Amino acid sequence: MERKNAWLSYTEADEKKIETLVKGYRDFLDHGKTERECVARVMEEARAAGYRSLEEAVAAKEPLKPGDKVYVAGMKKIIALFHIGEEDLENGMNILCAHIDSPRLDVKQNPLYEDTDLAYLDTHYYGGIKKYQWVAIPLVIHGVVIKKDGTTVEVCIGEDETDPILYITDLLVHLAGNQMSKKASEVVEGEKLDILIGSRPLKNVEEEEKKEAVKENVLHILKEKYDIAEEDFLSAELEIVPAGKARECGLDRSMIAAYGQDDRSCAYTSLLAMLEADETPRRTGCCLLVDKEEIGSVGATGMRSRFFENCVAELMAAAGCTSGLALRRALRNSRMLSSDVSAGYDPAYGDCFEKKNASYLGRGICLNKFTGSRGKSGSNDANAEYIADIRRIFDDNHVFFQTAELGRVDLGGGGTIAYIAALYGMEVIDSGIPVLSMHAPMEVTSKADLYEAEKAYVAFLRNA
Repeated sequence: MERKNAWLSYTEADEKKIETLVKGYRDFLDHGKTERECVARVMEEARAAGYRSLEEAVAAKEPLKPGDKVYVAGMKKIIALFHIGEEDLENGMNILCAHIDSPRLDVKQNPLYEDTDLAYLDTHYYGGIKKYQWVAIPLVIHGVVIKKDGTTVEVCIGEDETDPILYITDLLVHLAGNQMSKKASEVVEGEKLDILIGSRPLKNVEEEEKKEAVKENVLHILKEKYDIAEEDFLSAELEIVPAGKARECGLDRSMIAAYGQDDRSCAYTSLLAMLEADETPRRTGCCLLVDKEEIGSVGATGMRSRFFENCVAELMAAAGCTSGLALRRALRNSRMLSSDVSAGYDPAYGDCFEKKNASYLGRGICLNKFTGSRGKSGSNDANAEYIADIRRIFDDNHVFFQTAELGRVDLGGGGTIAYIAALYGMEVIDSGIPVLSMHAPMEVTSKADLYEAEKAYVAFLRNA
């Protein structure tokens, strides 16, 4: 059952649509390297498409009706969009869910120190990374500092061409005999992923400060540029991510190379599908973009929180239904595509895949019946009836799709949010875009798969 390459079917009109999609996608990646930035961008695009805050609707005491478009954001890191349908909400929703967090380095709360005339920021890595991939590459810092008076200071250093970059040093090969003999997981230790941030001492400092004059100069610059002090690191969220913009990849320009495509490739195409719907849908449509998936979907902004359940309760109340049982029925009767990426087959590491059950770049969106690891541990296992219905929807709408597992059975695997949604009793299956070099500082996707994903998500919202 080998699937065909989608590129072979495209007309000139299709290829123009692909380039339009990719232009917006690259811009989304460039301006959404953190969860906060993604949510801000989604809110901006949602408002431009006629969405308004659910809080605004509730405050105005305007009951929701079919055709209304609302959104709910939580802690500026998680967001849900709803397009109210003709059917009663108790009958369920068609939900697209993706995550907007990506592996990175986080600056610690007490990070700044000096050692031998060099100043550093101490970090803690976030999510599953190969630590050695993060040394000796250009890095930037994105985030916010919240001062004691409540003032928010937005920080972005390294993206502008006139900005300095940040950097993690590596040991020169001439002295790396011992290092090179270590396992890959130990070549670079987590505590050595510290950001080189300065080497120039501050002149004319007090005598007691001379021993840390480089650190003092960094603090002087931060005070001058951002009006923040060392204590303000205590209430900061600063993320270290790769520098640079999303780029076309390959001489044929058929791919995109960029940071954060797991899972912003699925988040962006899910958002596009949601915003594309102008007519009042039969069933309420939802696009849910969550945080913390890379560390277990925990916390107030992860899928395991009550955020989504509370959003649906508020939505139903605004539509005139306050029954707890109706809420449970709405969640149970919903259908979801857990829009998360899959590991694209890489011939360079072909022995890690089972070729008949792998996803391939250019062959469309990928359905994963189950994820988890080894003996399906931590898995959601979608039932055959639901998969058959999804197949029908995709085929009827000329969507290229494929099926896969995440590598050979005994090698590992990975988890998504699907099992969490399944706790409500709703139908859910993982469906996303194949990615090469997943979780690396720069990942690769196919333009064709992005295009097919958007088509798939549109078809699901309309027909599930």
